[in-house]
Order: sequence, then structure tokens, then C-alpha cells
Amino acid sequence: MTEKQALHEVFYCSMLTPDLPPATVGSIVTQARARNAQYGITGLLVFDGMRFCQHLEGPHGAVETLMRRIEQDPRHTDIKVFRRGPLAARRYSGFGMGLAESEGPDLMAGIRALDGEAALAHFLALRPSFDING
Repeated sequence: MTEKQALHEVFYCSMLTPDLPPATVGSIVTQARARNAQYGITGLLVFDGMRFCQHLEGPHGAVETLMRRIEQDPRHTDIKVFRRGPLAARRYSGFGMGLAESEGPDLMAGIRALDGEAALAHFLALRPSFDING
């Protein structure tokens, strides 16, 4: 990706399909890291054992293609997109796709209770408390 390409971001939360083991997330992240690096996508996925909250950034077409794949992925249910739009500068330049596990469901449930920009702002404010594996 050249720096002249416009950056795009998507922030969403979803639920892990019932009856799938939480270990499913490890295989999702392993596959996603290689693919996302190839397309210039960076971001952070936080998982609390039931809920995903993910913030993606990168070239517009690549991020939207990824979102369509996520929306069709049977491992995700109840997808709620909070923010989708242009981004001035990357927030996750230090690593490709970070993974953090949240302590209990309360943090992610709190984000889902918010709307749009408020949900993204709350997620970003929590970021320093996450133990991120890049």
C-alpha cells in the first residue's frame, strides 16, 4: 500500500456462534494475520470468550472486502458495525493484527450498549488496559 492511498476504518462487534469453542478464535487470528498483512490491513481484535470487538484499518477496498467476508463467516453472529469511514492516520502501526483477551464479558457488553463514535471512543480508551499479542 502506498501512503497516498486513502485509509479506511471499520469498527464492529459480533458474537461467537453458539456451540463453537473459544479456541476457534486462535485459528481465525492465525489465518487473518497473514491475509491482512498481504493487503495492508492492521487493527486489533478483542475477544472475551463470547464477543468479538474488532477495529480494522487499511486501504478502503481491502477493509471492505474483509468486512464482507466477516459478515458471511458462520463463526460470527449478531454483527453490529459502529464506525465505517475514512481514517486520517493509522492507530495500529506497531503491529499487524493484535489480539487481546478481555477479562470477563462486561467490557465488551458495555461497548455494544453504545452507538457509533461513542462505542469506538470507549474501545480506544480501553486499549491501554488490554494485553495485546501482536
